[in-house]
Amino acid sequence: MRKTALILPVIAVAVITALSSVFIVDEREKALVLQFGKIVKVKEEPGLGFKIPLVQEVVSYDDRILSRDIEPLEVTPLDDRRLVVDAFARYRIVDVERFRQAVGTGGIPAAENRLDSILRSRTREILGSVSSNDILSSDRAALMLRIRNSAIPEAVELGIEIVDVRLKRTDLPPQNLDATFARMRAEREREAADEIARGNEAAQRVRAQADRTQVELVSDARRQAEITRGEADANRNAIFNEAFGENEEFFSFYRSLNAYRIALRGETSTIVMSPDSAFFDYFNSPTAE
Repeated sequence: MRKTALILPVIAVAVITALSSVFIVDEREKALVLQFGKIVKVKEEPGLGFKIPLVQEVVSYDDRILSRDIEPLEVTPLDDRRLVVDAFARYRIVDVERFRQAVGTGGIPAAENRLDSILRSRTREILGSVSSNDILSSDRAALMLRIRNSAIPEAVELGIEIVDVRLKRTDLPPQNLDATFARMRAEREREAADEIARGNEAAQRVRAQADRTQVELVSDARRQAEITRGEADANRNAIFNEAFGENEEFFSFYRSLNAYRIALRGETSTIVMSPDSAFFDYFNSPTAE
């Protein structure tokens, strides 16, 4: 009984010691074996691993691609039109030994803080070298690639590989929105005024052309009417001459009747003439009665 009582604690200690010397590395992780804070082993393959109990410890890091949102930052492009940029990055830990040496016990939070500083600096540098139109255009993949490539050397010092950098949103600062909208409104109003002026000018040209065409048509119509009237009068006179030429006495009588008709209208009240005037030839003729 006494031996059994001594053996059981020994077995329990041995089991505990054996269990504490074994660790499991998940397929989504990489592990470091540390002894008094110093790296003694790197375990990157999934499976079982062994360490010295109580002396060594295991630190695991995520081996998957991680995402990091960058705090919105204000940039000033070449045209001095300030923009607020919201971006994010995807990265993964490729060298856990260097990663541990770079961030120490801070782990991923410390690494992400340093990564933020790198990306913010590179974003300001790259976006400050182009115009705001390039940043706001839909085709800005080249800018994101430049930011990623410029940040890679510093990220390598952290044991990190930057997989991708994306600009989620680019906006104007709130204090600039009103001024920008006012400028856009003024530009649109100026363009509208230009269009109205051009329309009025075109309408004036059309109206002037129409007036000119009207005058020309009326003038031509009057000219044609005068020509036609002259030709008609000439034909009439020719007919009269031909008709009256056949009887000169009748022609003289007809002309005298026209003269009487014109001279003896109702509005003519008094005529003073000599009785033997030729005007009264037909009144003094034997047939006048």
